[in-house]
Amino acid sequence: MDLGDLIKPEGVIASLKAKSKKQVLHELAQKAAELTGLNERTIFETLLQRERLGSTGLGRGIAIPHGKPPGINRILCLFARLEAPIDFDSTDGEPVELVFLLLAPEQAGADHLKALARISRLLRDPLTIEKLKASRDRATLHAVLTEPATSHAA
Repeated sequence: MDLGDLIKPEGVIASLKAKSKKQVLHELAQKAAELTGLNERTIFETLLQRERLGSTGLGRGIAIPHGKPPGINRILCLFARLEAPIDFDSTDGEPVELVFLLLAPEQAGADHLKALARISRLLRDPLTIEKLKASRDRATLHAVLTEPATSHAA
């Protein structure tokens, strides 16, 4: 699975202004609603329910909120670089500045896991993380995110 199939240029937010985890989730839900036609509140509630199970802040400044909102018919991935790092209750206690939002249909079990795995592979490379943190425009961020998977081999 290639991230280019999941993250379209319009799904990249180069500088998201947010002061809290809840605000990040709300802004991403709003963008996802624009791109899918789904109800923003439904997406937001799905993300909040997942966060109640445990933070999706993975550490190293990265979070991957995800969920399976009713009505979605394809996997959608959004990426946001936060204007300023925020507390996300991450496993390492570090603030988050890179956020991947992953939404999938209920029946997309294996594909959902493949998408999460693909994002994880990308984020294993410290140079990629630095490029994402340093980039300030949508086109550059999208190019870094969609480099061929072979360049991210562990």
